[in-house]
Amino acid sequence: MRASDLVAVFLSVVTVATAGKNDLYAGNSVYGVQLQSRSDLRVLQELEIRLDLDFWRRGFPGQREAIVMVSKENNDEFKKQLDLEGITRRVYIENVKNELNKVDEELDLWRRNRQSRVFPFQDYPRYVEINAYLERIAAEYPDVVTLVNAGKSFEGRDVKYLKISTSNFTDSTKPIYFMNAMIHAREWVTTPVALYSIHRLVEDVRANERDVLEGTDWIIMPLVNPDGYEYTHTDERLWRRTRSYNPSVSETCYGVDGNRNFNVSFNTIGVSSDPCSNVYPGVEAFSEVEITYIRDVLHEHLDRIQLYLDIHSQGNYVLFAYGDDSLPPNAVHLHHVGAIMGAAIDVHKLPQALYYLVGNSALVLYGTSGSAQDYAQFVGVPFSYTLELPGYGYRFEVPPQYIEQIVEETWQGIVASARASTLYYQNRTRGQNRE
Repeated sequence: MRASDLVAVFLSVVTVATAGKNDLYAGNSVYGVQLQSRSDLRVLQELEIRLDLDFWRRGFPGQREAIVMVSKENNDEFKKQLDLEGITRRVYIENVKNELNKVDEELDLWRRNRQSRVFPFQDYPRYVEINAYLERIAAEYPDVVTLVNAGKSFEGRDVKYLKISTSNFTDSTKPIYFMNAMIHAREWVTTPVALYSIHRLVEDVRANERDVLEGTDWIIMPLVNPDGYEYTHTDERLWRRTRSYNPSVSETCYGVDGNRNFNVSFNTIGVSSDPCSNVYPGVEAFSEVEITYIRDVLHEHLDRIQLYLDIHSQGNYVLFAYGDDSLPPNAVHLHHVGAIMGAAIDVHKLPQALYYLVGNSALVLYGTSGSAQDYAQFVGVPFSYTLELPGYGYRFEVPPQYIEQIVEETWQGIVASARASTLYYQNRTRGQNRE
C-alpha cells in the first residue's frame, strides 16, 4: 500500500473514531457581547460563575466585544440578564455542535489535500509527534540542546522540555528566557509557536538573530497539559482544564484550571468553587502535577530567568501582573518590554488581525488569581507575561492555514522581547557586580 493510501486510511479511521464527539455542544450558543464600560465586564464575570459561561474572548470595553458560549439550559436566563443590564449582544454561533463538526470536516479535507509536511509546527501535532520532535532535536544537536523529562502527567504522559544554550547553561552573564505553552488544552495554536521557536533557535538560525541564541539561554516547554490536549482531540474539542481526578471533590468532574492553580493569591479572584467550572482552581495550590513542573523550572533557574512567557490563545494581548489590579514595582519596565513585543508582532500581522493590546491583566481584561504570569512575577522573575495569540475570528479552532503566519509573527515578538529584556539584565548584573 502506498504512503498516500495509508494516510487516507488513517484519516478515515480518525474521522470515524471522533464522530459524535461534538454532540455534547448541541444547542449551545455563542454570543458577541458589546462592552461599553468595565461595569459591563463585571456583569459578565458575575454571570460566568452563576451560569457557568465559557469565555472564548474576554473583550475590552469600547474596543473589542466579549465572546461567550452559553449552554442551552442557561440561554434564556443569560439573555434576560443582559437585557436587564442594557447590554447589547449578537448571535455569534447558533449551534456550537454544528460549527465544530464543520471545523473538523474542513481540517480533515485540508490534511487530505496538502503535501506532506516536514515539521510538526506546520499543523496541529499530537502528543507522540511533539515528543518525537523534541527527542530528534536533542539527538541531532547535542552541543546546543538538552532534553529534560520533567516527570509524568496525571495520566502518565511525559512532560518534556528543551534547554537550548551555546554554553550549556554555565555562563551566568546570560539571561534565561523561559516559555511554555498549552496550559489550557483547547488552545491548539500555542504549541506550534513554541515548536517553531525551537526550530528558529536550533535548526534555522539566521545571521541577524544569532545574538538571540548566543546571548540568551532558553527553556521551552511546548506541551504543559498533554492529558487535556489529547482529550481535546479524542473526546471534547473545547476542554480547557487538566484531566486529574479527585473523587473526594467530585465523582463526575475532572480537572483543574491550570492557570488558576499557582500559589499566588490562590482561590481569591476570577475562580469558581464548582469543580466542573472552567475556572475551578483546585483544592489547593499546585495540586496539579503538570503545574509543579513550571514552578520547579522557575525556582531552579530563578537567579537568571529574565523573562517568562506563558503562551495562550486567543485575543491579541500582552498581559502582565498582577491579577488583582495591583502593579509590580517595575510596571513601567514591564509595559516597555511588553509593548516592544506587541509592536514587533504587529509589524508582521495580517490586515484583518487586531493590534496587540498591552497592559496589566486585570485592567485590560479581568481579575484573576493563581495565574502562571502572576506567580513568576511574585517569586522574582523581572519580566513575566501572558501572551494571547490571534484567532482571526475562529476562536480556538484557528484553521491550520494560519499557523505559518502566527508562528512567524510571534517569533518576531519573542526575538524583540528577548533583546529588550537582555538590556535590563545586563544593567541588573552590572549593578550586582558593583556591589
